Amino acid sequence: MQPNRLRPLDELGVADVAPLVGVLFDIDDTVTLHGRIVPSAFAAMARAKAAGLQMVPVTGRPAGWVDHIARMWPVDGVVGENGGLWFYMRAGTDGVVKLQRRFLQPEAERVRNRTRLEAVRSDVLRDVPGCAIASDQPYRELDLAVDFCEDVPPLGDDAIDRIVEVFDRHGATSKVSSIHVNGWFGTFDKLSGFERLAVDLGVTSAPAAWAYIGDSANDGPMFAHFPLSVGVANVDAFLPRLPVWPRFRTDGEGGHGFTQLVDRILALRA
Repeated sequence: MQPNRLRPLDELGVADVAPLVGVLFDIDDTVTLHGRIVPSAFAAMARAKAAGLQMVPVTGRPAGWVDHIARMWPVDGVVGENGGLWFYMRAGTDGVVKLQRRFLQPEAERVRNRTRLEAVRSDVLRDVPGCAIASDQPYRELDLAVDFCEDVPPLGDDAIDRIVEVFDRHGATSKVSSIHVNGWFGTFDKLSGFERLAVDLGVTSAPAAWAYIGDSANDGPMFAHFPLSVGVANVDAFLPRLPVWPRFRTDGEGGHGFTQLVDRILALRA
């Protein structure tokens, strides 16, 4: 059920942040804004990790991006492709820190599903003029990403709904982000992907132990699950697609809002 309002961050109190072990966060239009990382957001990420908080992006972006982010960003692990995979760095028996790549589906199943997604690809390009296959598609393992505003002129809600309808027609699951409609065969979402990563990292996945911040419809399972759920200001555009709204809302959009949340959490914990 939706709240009567989204609460401002100044209503976030010590009791809300005291149990936290970490912050989960979307990337596109949550750490970024207009397609670019907001520098203060990246710095806030590093500050939070240095302060002892686990930092975990949970994104619809592809395996290729997740590989880079897990290696290079100040994070403890990354969930990608809306929960279908999770990567993290860990020392092996030889003491060398290496990237660990985990997939919900075995390779043979991923290959079969990619073949099935080719039919979706053909239909969506035929049925929804103006959309395109996302430019990051070559780096994906489990899903098909259809671009409605990243590298194409922005399409309206009607076109987005028609993209979703194509996935539905083929029996695929789909989620709407701020830039893509992502679809896949199988049962997973951002929340289940995070829970699997938490097991591998040996950390709790208890809802009260994590804050989540995001901006769009594919963040719905996270907004519903975590008591400390936050939408950046641009979440307003996606509220009609969210059965459960985030509890709090930042004043800033994208990465500026992410920075506000991290600063608030660190100040209250100090």
